[in-house]
Amino acid sequence: MSPSKKPHSRFDPYRNYTFRVKWDGRVVAGVRRVTALRRTVEVVEYRQGSDLGATQKLPGRLRYEPITLERGITHDTTFEAWASQVAGSVPALSFRKEVRLELYDSDGHLTVAYDIHRCWPSEYVALGGLDAGPDCSPFQSLTLENEGWKRDTTVGRRPRRRRPKR
Repeated sequence: MSPSKKPHSRFDPYRNYTFRVKWDGRVVAGVRRVTALRRTVEVVEYRQGSDLGATQKLPGRLRYEPITLERGITHDTTFEAWASQVAGSVPALSFRKEVRLELYDSDGHLTVAYDIHRCWPSEYVALGGLDAGPDCSPFQSLTLENEGWKRDTTVGRRPRRRRPKR
């Protein structure tokens, strides 16, 4: 008697991902973690000459924090290639890139997108997370300096369903 054949179920490592990172018009393979998009406004304190006790506060310089992308080890060389452009003795003229971060809902619809401007890699980890224990999870990471980001407000606008008239 021949063994019964079970349908082959393919393991899709990207099935549970709810976001994508893109640059140069291509999706970057396997990104599993992106740190927060964070901007900070410096607080400038000053005191008027006649007021001896109280200080007043004003908004100062705007600062965009670096963003770190992390992924498992892949055969894709996108991280390394971009980091090498900056690490050379003379950086390539096109080492800055526009990066796009897209978030998807559980049905696969694009719901939110951010465009991150003039990014360049300041740190590249080629092989991290090595451990002799059973929970070893090797990874690569790329830290991107940036000059700001903006939400794409054209994304996520789906037409509302009209309620039937009663």
